[in-house]
Amino acid sequence: MSNDPLSPVFRRATPRGDTHERDICDRCGFVSYENPRIVVGSVVVHEGRYLLGRRAIEPCSGLWTLPAGYLELNETPEDGARREAREELCAEIELDGLLAVYTIERLSQVQMIYKACFDGCFAAGSETLEAGLFCWDDIPWETIAFPSVHWALNHMRDVDAGRAAAPLTNPPGETGALSR
Repeated sequence: MSNDPLSPVFRRATPRGDTHERDICDRCGFVSYENPRIVVGSVVVHEGRYLLGRRAIEPCSGLWTLPAGYLELNETPEDGARREAREELCAEIELDGLLAVYTIERLSQVQMIYKACFDGCFAAGSETLEAGLFCWDDIPWETIAFPSVHWALNHMRDVDAGRAAAPLTNPPGETGALSR
């Protein structure tokens, strides 16, 4: 414990009126809330083909994914989705509405995935080994990084075919648990 009278001293307790234990500072009463992380991304389509990038970073380095990542402070989800496409795939995208909101409970994540299109210009960004546009039958399904990428691609196809209406959520029984 610090002798500095201004240093916080935290203990686990349930704040009055709350339902969960939190870290509470004994000196000032500050409650440290831990909240879910927001991931934003998009299913980007050009002329019927899907834009994917092969990850150069962990987790799942070497596997294919959609352009997506954590929302930054003071950033709208839409701006975050556009930024991720720019950073990872050097693509300037146009959003066409919210496709899905997924919950990955084990990671405390909420994923907001948008429908998007672009002019077909792309390249691998600094977090990406390679980038590609794939026809449905050529998507590298066996090397997709995350369960939610499978969900989003299938949901996009269902929405485009008129079999579903966006926004969608986790498929029934799916929690995002990795099966690898």
